[in-house]
Amino acid sequence: MDIQHVFLVGTKSLGAYGGFETFVNKLTEYHQNNDKIKYHVACKANGAGCMDPEKTEGAEIISDHEFLYHNAHCFQIHVPEKLGSAQAIYYDVVALKKCIWIIREQKIEHPIVYIMACRIGPFMKHFYKEIHKLGGKIYLNPDGHEFLRALWPVPVRKYWKISEQIMVKWSDLVICDSIYIEKYIHEHYDGKGIKGRSPKTIYIAYGAETRRSKLADDDKNLFAWYMSKGLKPHGYYLVVGRFVPENNYETMIREFMKSNSSRDFVLITNVNEKFLAELEEKLNFKSDDRIKFVGTVYDQELLKKIRENAYAYLHGHEVGGTNPSLLEALGSTELNLLLDVRFNKEVAENSALYWDKRDGNLARMIDEVEGMSIDEKSEYGRKAKERIRTVYSWEFISNRYSEVFLK
Repeated sequence: MDIQHVFLVGTKSLGAYGGFETFVNKLTEYHQNNDKIKYHVACKANGAGCMDPEKTEGAEIISDHEFLYHNAHCFQIHVPEKLGSAQAIYYDVVALKKCIWIIREQKIEHPIVYIMACRIGPFMKHFYKEIHKLGGKIYLNPDGHEFLRALWPVPVRKYWKISEQIMVKWSDLVICDSIYIEKYIHEHYDGKGIKGRSPKTIYIAYGAETRRSKLADDDKNLFAWYMSKGLKPHGYYLVVGRFVPENNYETMIREFMKSNSSRDFVLITNVNEKFLAELEEKLNFKSDDRIKFVGTVYDQELLKKIRENAYAYLHGHEVGGTNPSLLEALGSTELNLLLDVRFNKEVAENSALYWDKRDGNLARMIDEVEGMSIDEKSEYGRKAKERIRTVYSWEFISNRYSEVFLK
């Protein structure tokens, strides 16, 4: 029986907070017993976001730079940290070189190399031709609108946009995790592909789960976490995500401070001290003891339980496609209050409430939902979980990928 080898490039590891990391973790988990697909996953060997196989349950170490996880062959790439923001470009380029070496060494036929995010545009034509010489194809997930992210200076944003244009051109298939992103690709790049062709695209979203956390309500680790943070179940609003300006932390904190809620606002994020200082200077949020930055939570069952026990989830993302933290919130938290942008409405539809960035808008919504009945909240929770089950379950998403890879 022919085995389809699929190389996954662009993630730091399997798991952790990143959207692509979560995706690769779940894809390999759901396909670990699929004898028709063999995954090869590039992972960082060092630095932020790297994965230590010796500390990862279920990892089987092969050598000092290779391990098996979910039956996927994972190979580690060392990245010089002195490169700064150029690390990601270096990482993807070296990972692709390693993919080509493995394909040649193992004499793999018709491989698929799936690249996540548009970081390496200037090198894309070269890798496209090299992989095609070996009988392979390149698939691309363009991610969201990286060139719009506020954390990047203008020259970097220009690079992202040019890189995206080149990478879409030199790809055999563009897999979009948002219907809007797929439309955007065609609106901007039709007729601009190889030999003037339009890019070939397909829509496959991210996934999520609706199962309850494995932790009991009286779990000692759960209550130890609550005690250490000064929290109690259902006594807090929650946000989980990257600590970057385009996720609208400033608006959410300012509006929560204006609200009359007696509950806390819990922010689970990897804090950037410079951005945090800027927010404190603008908002003076430390004067409001309801605002609680509580660090990161890497235990996935604990994080799921914390989501379940939130009074409501706040989501301020406005750049990108289908956002993983939103899917996870819809699958776990009853009431979700989302920034009113097309990405979020495409995902949640009528299973959430929507706020905008006008002064006082979110504060009024928080005050209103404080008086919401148990039945009203439960109905939003039911619709949110039904939305995940029917469109965004990991089983459904992994089956779609299987169809695409084996076509």
